[in-house]
Amino acid sequence: MDKAKDLANQHDDKVDQALDQAGEKAKERFAGHDEHIDQGVDHLQGMTGAGDTTEAPPEEAAAPPPEEEPPPPPQ
Repeated sequence: MDKAKDLANQHDDKVDQALDQAGEKAKERFAGHDEHIDQGVDHLQGMTGAGDTTEAPPEEAAAPPPEEEPPPPPQ
């Protein structure tokens, strides 16, 4: 597992790009859950290397309030 972490940290820019692409595909498939998908992508990008390398650092702002759980998908 340490080897995988080291590789992800060495190639952080590629990992961030891949996470962005995966997030866009997830938004296409799971319409209406864009905010949750973005939160997940941001969290994962923050866990690798120097954080998100694909966009500028955000301005200092207060954290948004936690969101409610989404309803279960229709069956």
